[in-house]
Amino acid sequence: MALLTREVQDRVVNLLVDEGLVDVDVVRGIRADVEKSKRPILSVLSEEKQVASEAITHATAEVMGVPYVNLKNVKIEQEVLLNLTQDVAERSMAIPLGEKDGRLTVAMLDVTNVQATDYLATLVKKPIRTVMASESGIRAILVQYTSDFSSIKKAVKQTNEEVRLKTQNSNVKTINQDSPISKALNTILDFAAKSKASDIHIEPLENSLVIRCRIDGVLRQVMELPKAIEPALVSRIKILSNLKIDEHRVPQDGQFAVEVDGNEIDLRIAISPVVWGEQVVIRLLDKSGTAMEVEKMGMTGRALRTVLKGIERPNGMILTSGPTGSGKSTTLYALIKKIKSEAINIVTLEDPVEYKMDGVNQIQVNVDAGLTFASGLRSILRQDPDVVMVGEIRDGETANLAVQAALTGHLVFSTLHTNSAAGILPRLLDMGIEPFLIASTLNTVIGQRLVRRVAEKREAYAASDMETREINSVLGAVLPKNQTEVASVSQDLGYAGLPVANPKGYTLVKGIESREAPGGYGGRAGLYEAIDVDEDIQKLIVARATAGDIMKVAKAKGTITMRQDGMLKALSGITTIKEVDRVASDLA
Repeated sequence: MALLTREVQDRVVNLLVDEGLVDVDVVRGIRADVEKSKRPILSVLSEEKQVASEAITHATAEVMGVPYVNLKNVKIEQEVLLNLTQDVAERSMAIPLGEKDGRLTVAMLDVTNVQATDYLATLVKKPIRTVMASESGIRAILVQYTSDFSSIKKAVKQTNEEVRLKTQNSNVKTINQDSPISKALNTILDFAAKSKASDIHIEPLENSLVIRCRIDGVLRQVMELPKAIEPALVSRIKILSNLKIDEHRVPQDGQFAVEVDGNEIDLRIAISPVVWGEQVVIRLLDKSGTAMEVEKMGMTGRALRTVLKGIERPNGMILTSGPTGSGKSTTLYALIKKIKSEAINIVTLEDPVEYKMDGVNQIQVNVDAGLTFASGLRSILRQDPDVVMVGEIRDGETANLAVQAALTGHLVFSTLHTNSAAGILPRLLDMGIEPFLIASTLNTVIGQRLVRRVAEKREAYAASDMETREINSVLGAVLPKNQTEVASVSQDLGYAGLPVANPKGYTLVKGIESREAPGGYGGRAGLYEAIDVDEDIQKLIVARATAGDIMKVAKAKGTITMRQDGMLKALSGITTIKEVDRVASDLA
């Protein structure tokens, strides 16, 4: 915050009081403390969270008669940012915003600092116009410098021959932390973490190296590097992952961790030989960025009630299914969090341990040491557990042990790779589990997919004829039939303010595309279906019924399918029909 005279600060405080942003009694109380501590009153108001720093900055600019800009949620083009280096921007707390009529507009924390203004004008070699911005706003823009790959490309180009020479001499271990390769890798990881990417793909082509990130479930290319740096970059990743740097013929798996903005992120590395070199896929596991609450993840209404009923039982199995990357493990963690207490012993067996949780005994699978899901599960059952979580049931042996654990009084959580909740049951039959054992141990089966959420900046539109027909086809028996049913049906399904079934059309929303919201989306939510394995479903299992037959009975009993859940989320403004079709077009 700029150094302001006592008179200016008093005028700012009076403006804040007049605008109703702070109570006059609060100001009187703080003034007494300020007189003793000699601290600026505006700083105290901000630190004690009596007034938002953005509001204080805006009021200060108003009093001083200078332009103000709110930089939060603003994206500045890299070409504009490069008018000032990141180092200068951080030291001066100044951000270039753009050029007009030969003058560069710069947002500054302290617009009264004439010396700093002259220094910046000398650096950019053009006159500048200053506007006032808050410290938090300026720091939000400073982060954007880290996603600029032009500095990497420049550094790589300058040392291209050096990198090529090191690679040819198989002396890549001499590449240190300050080398362009290390900087390139650090920046790629930093960008991916701050973009909330789940995976990074480093893909060699014939003449270049492409970097793609999976953000909100969709892959998009973020940069392209010279082909010559590929061996050194892959070797750097191998060194950090403790893999063999001279092995290029067989796949290798490893892991290491990085810290971004104070958050530790585990990285799972998979390297495979391909036609033009070695492909690297990095899975990012952010331990701090997940809500770990099923309600916040998108589970609601009937599915939520079914699952909560299942986990209240003292024994049995809770199984969740879906494709890779659909959030199955996260769902299990959220359910375990709900039942965790000092009174029960919870033991998990995972590959890898994705999120460390206090009060839970978590075991990492280590195949090389002989610790597999099957052998680990045998060991767990000798540790007096009440609740057991198996990261994934991959084979008949693990499935049989999980069933035996459920039969002997344990509550068992696990995942399978199937397309739907009902598909879990035939899958267990395929693994050789007897139907009567499945029927007597299963409490609840869950199917899930992930869809992208509509961005905060959005607009409403009238559904097309095709979208209207699709909604009515999927939700015809679910939506309220008249206005008097709206409240009760909305409460039952878990979505507020659902529309009455209407053959003429509905109002939907779509996100406004921006650099922060590619395609108009930001973040993800789950589509869920949950089946309570009651007596009728048990009879079908014993009779070896198909997944379709089981789902038909479940729907008749009120189960909301994933596709129906997706349409309800679209009507509620959480996602779009297009997004539901993208991930669940194969579902009924």
